[in-house]
Amino acid sequence: MRGALVRDMRTLNASRRTLQRITRRTERYEKKHGGTMPEKETVRRAHKDARQGKAPSTQAGEFVREEIHHVREGKHGARSTKQAIAIGLSKARRAGVRLPAKKGTSARTRAQAKRDLAKGRKPRRKVSSSRSRAVRGALKREGHSATSSRSLAKHARSSARKRSASQRSAAAKKAVHTKGAAGRSAAARKAARTRARHGR
Repeated sequence: MRGALVRDMRTLNASRRTLQRITRRTERYEKKHGGTMPEKETVRRAHKDARQGKAPSTQAGEFVREEIHHVREGKHGARSTKQAIAIGLSKARRAGVRLPAKKGTSARTRAQAKRDLAKGRKPRRKVSSSRSRAVRGALKREGHSATSSRSLAKHARSSARKRSASQRSAAAKKAVHTKGAAGRSAAARKAARTRARHGR
């Protein structure tokens, strides 16, 4: 009986030390990068996209998806849909996704993207912990409607209108090529379920 109790205590202490190690690692990441550490599942999906030859924008989409879930769960807010997407893109670049800024973006956005990419390659400099806390506090004061289905749909329509028909067609062809037969079949089944649910 005593031996079993001792083993349980050792297991508990080992688990506690592991948790403390993970916590310290997360805190170090946040101090270096000035933001929250990406979840392991998000990083795993991004690596899988990279192995499948998908574009950096697709890899970064995993981090944007994570940010949208964070806002919806109440971890923090966002002033607009664009801000939530920008946070996800910044986190993706700092995690190592090679996604440069678009040509039509402002000089300030391009400079920030360049800094994020440099930090993703080799994080050299610590970010002030008080500044990181201030950023997180400001985000927590923002609302959560920016990631609603209506807001995301509105942003998607606005972005699509800015692209030409040939650009949309090229993107669709590339998506079909990288998705694969199994992916296309799954997407078709999902689309059929959606149409049935909405009675179309």
